[in-house]
Amino acid sequence: MATILHIAFVDQWRAALEAGSYRWSTRGKSLDDGATFIHASRPEQVAMTANFVYDDVQEPLCLLVIDTGRLVSALCEEPVGDQLFPHIYGPLNLDAVVDVQPYERGADGLWPAVSPQAVS
Repeated sequence: MATILHIAFVDQWRAALEAGSYRWSTRGKSLDDGATFIHASRPEQVAMTANFVYDDVQEPLCLLVIDTGRLVSALCEEPVGDQLFPHIYGPLNLDAVVDVQPYERGADGLWPAVSPQAVS
């Protein structure tokens, strides 16, 4: 099973469970607001993304662990800077989310690295 991760606010994930799909692209942007894809990361990209996009967020976040084989929407690898990031073009179907893990800042105040083993 190939997995990717999406950083989410806990309340937005809970709302998605009631709505039937997840539509948040990234912090403050949703597919309903004109975003064209949902940002995702591989485990080694999560901390970098979190410390850039969610640097001032104090509340705990969660990591949606997504089985790419279950995605209904198209998945594309696209360059952002010097790396390729997975992007989901359309809503995230809930049955593709195989785990939801809490994601909290470390003692040093930074969002921590995520090991591939922690999400497999």
